[in-house]
Amino acid sequence: MKRLLIMTVGKTHSGKSTFAKDLETRLPNSIVVDQDNHAEILQTYYPVLVPQEGPNTIKYALTQTIVDYAVNETNCHVILCNSNRNHKGRMKLLDYYHEKEFVTILVKFDIPNHILEERIRKSQRSTTILRTASSFQEVLTQQNETRKDALVAPSKNEADYLFVIKNADDIESVVSKIIEIAQNQ
Repeated sequence: MKRLLIMTVGKTHSGKSTFAKDLETRLPNSIVVDQDNHAEILQTYYPVLVPQEGPNTIKYALTQTIVDYAVNETNCHVILCNSNRNHKGRMKLLDYYHEKEFVTILVKFDIPNHILEERIRKSQRSTTILRTASSFQEVLTQQNETRKDALVAPSKNEADYLFVIKNADDIESVVSKIIEIAQNQ
């Protein structure tokens, strides 16, 4: 049986974590790897190690260690729940999983900004994970202003499957299709 890599792609508050947790409960033998969890651990227990500027290399190293363990020491499907909006970084990750013979699935969250802003206003989510922004509204603003050349939208040729979620009604269908793909491996 081939394992699946399910990679989320989307802005803050687009539903990536909620989707990943739901999929994990319904897809047997799967694990969510979420960098927000790693950021929270580092900010809570090791704040002196977290860089004040530049890339958060310790967070990336922690994530890579967990990914390597899940890939090489388990037989779990991996659900990578990060923004994964940078094309070059996303392709590097996908190449890694292709080399490990995973079936790759991209799930793009294409939620309109006005809905994301409303979700942020209503959110009770802790800002502990934030390093270079003081609020999730600031994160969204930064994401909207990011260099467009780095943020190439996922395409069908990047992964074995590509699903797009435009609203909450799409989630059930995408989860069902991913479970079906897993059952056919």
